[in-house]
This record gives sequence, structure tokens and C-alpha cells, in this order.
Amino acid sequence: MRSSMLFPRISRHPRRVPHARRTPNGASAAERITGACVPPKESLVEYAAYIGGKKVYALDIVEALRLVRAHNEAIGEDAKAPAFVWVGLHEPKAPEVEWLAEVFGLHPLAVEDAVKAHQRPKVERYGESLFVVLKTLAYIDHEVLSDTSEIIATGEIMVFVGPDFVVTVRHGEHCPLTEVRARLEEKPKLLNRGPTGVLHAIADFVVDKYLTVADCMQEELEEVEAKVFADVSSRDIGRIYHLKREMIEMKRAVTPLQAPLGALPQRRMIPSEMRDYFRDVGDHLSRVCEQVESSNELCNSVLQAALARSNALANEDMRKISSWVAIMAAPTMIAGIYGMNFDFMPELKWVFGYPLALGVMLVVCTLLYRGFRRNGWL
Repeated sequence: MRSSMLFPRISRHPRRVPHARRTPNGASAAERITGACVPPKESLVEYAAYIGGKKVYALDIVEALRLVRAHNEAIGEDAKAPAFVWVGLHEPKAPEVEWLAEVFGLHPLAVEDAVKAHQRPKVERYGESLFVVLKTLAYIDHEVLSDTSEIIATGEIMVFVGPDFVVTVRHGEHCPLTEVRARLEEKPKLLNRGPTGVLHAIADFVVDKYLTVADCMQEELEEVEAKVFADVSSRDIGRIYHLKREMIEMKRAVTPLQAPLGALPQRRMIPSEMRDYFRDVGDHLSRVCEQVESSNELCNSVLQAALARSNALANEDMRKISSWVAIMAAPTMIAGIYGMNFDFMPELKWVFGYPLALGVMLVVCTLLYRGFRRNGWL
């Protein structure tokens, strides 16, 4: 389906959307007629204008953008600390993102990806803006871990970065950006880096979460490995396979981001003073990818060792069962022979025949037991 059919109201050029007159029932006339673009309300986490490293509140998003652009026009294009608007959304609906697309001039393809979610990590350029998709990871601790327990929760953060705005769209319950926004607001020097500074802070926050989750998964694998090679093995193949599945999920989230994030410092939209910061984030991501790869190989080795250990224990059990069957077969054979109804059998009329048969059974069972015990079967 063509994007123009999905998003007919989206314009690629930013323009201010005037406030429509409200009817008594709370909806504007345009909303009642078209039912298309509406300002974000339920999905809106926070918005603000940042001018001179300080947070400036506005009546709405359009007013915040007007203040920012008026300030940037006044100080000129050569200013090192441009003002910008940061809008944060959590799982928005399509009409809400379409409304933001009209306000900020977002590309329809990027808007479609932000609404649908479940996108591959990537960095794309649309005109004067960047569209960045980051996968988020969160480690979920469980008191009792079952085969269906979710250890790693995944989500997504889409970031629209323009000359004077940042729009973040988050999907998933974990990894909120409140901590990132608070840290930036406490340090005006970081806010003076502009929208690319916000992008760096978000990318650095996401990659740091990767490191935390990778370390927790490493501890889980080491615990399982110790149990596999213990004297008394738990034989819990299901838990190892569960960890293997979670490691694959983590690898799918981390590995595809390495190439686009590594190429991000070469983008013309990234200021020269910010490129070293993005390279540092790329180095951290490379470390995470290496750790995930090594943990995945360790998980494969632990799984193979657990299977081999399980087969060895099964063979040992079979040897024990076979030994006891052989021991019980000797008296069964003797009793079966003397239980046949024939008249002419040796020692059949002898007084000590019965005690002798029992004695032979006991001696044979004892010899078999000592032999199996000496060979390690029992």
C-alpha cells in the first residue's frame, strides 16, 4: 500500500497548525469532520522548549516550537547553542503521530515506522532530519524461574532529530527516558549541545542498558554452568534452552545496531564536536556485541555439555539397572530349572537339596554383585 494513501495529511514542510475552535462536546470541527490528525494527549509523556540550556514551559507543542524558532532566528544560524523542542510519546496512535508530522515536517515513511513499531535498528536521513530506531532491553528478575518466564524484555525507541526539535516515540513498558531528560536538565552544558546532544544521551542510555543486561545474563549462564558440572547435576535442560532463546533475542536487538551507529559520526548532520561522543557509544556497543557473542557461544557449550552429561547419567542408570537384572536372573534361572515337573532330576529327593539350591543362588548373586561393583557399574 502506498504511503500517500496511508498518510494523506502529512506534509514534508514544517508549518504551524492553528488552534481550531472547540465545539461544546470538546472536539474541534476539523476533528469531527475528518477524524484524522489530533494532538497527542494520552500518549504524551512530556514536552518542553529548551532555550539557552534551560527548560521553558509553553501552552502547547506548537507554542513551544514557535518560541524556539523565534529564538533561533534572533541569535542567527551561527549560534553554538541552538534552542530546540523535545516531545516524548509512549505508544502513540497513528493520528497523534500524523499531527506531529504536520507540525515538525516528518517524513511519511518514518511516521509509518514509528506507529507500527517492531522495526529493525537503523539510522535514516530524510531531508534535514534523522530517524533513528533503537531496540531497548531490560532484565527481569524472577524469584522462581520457569520455562515460560520472560528474562529479557524488549522494546523500541524511535527518535526524530531535526535542526530544532527532537521527537521520541517509545514502545514497551521498560526503559523510560525520564532519567535521561532529568540528567540533561540538571546540566545546561549538555542541553547546549542541541538535538544531537539529546540523541547521544538516548543512545548512550540504551547501550548502557545493554551492558547491564549482558552482565546479568552472564551471571545466569555461570550459575547454570556450575550446576551442570556439579557432582549432582540438576539435568535442567529446559532452563538452559530458555536462556539460549533469550540470548538469541538479545543478539537480534544488539547486533543490527552496530553498523548504523558506527556510521552515525560520519553523518553531515552530526556536528564535529559531537562525533567523538558518538564514537564512544559505538565502542561501548562493540563491547556489548562481543560479550553477547561470547555468552551465546558459552550457552551453546553449556547446552551441549548438559546434553552429554544427561546422556552419561542415563547410561550410568542403564548400567545399574542391567546389573541388578543380571543379579536377579541367576536365582530366577535356578528356580526355573528346579520348578519343572520332571521325575528324574538330580538331587530331587535329597534332604539337603532345597538348602543347597538357596545357597547356590546366594553365592552366585554375591559374586555377580562384587564383580559389577568392582567394574563401577554399581
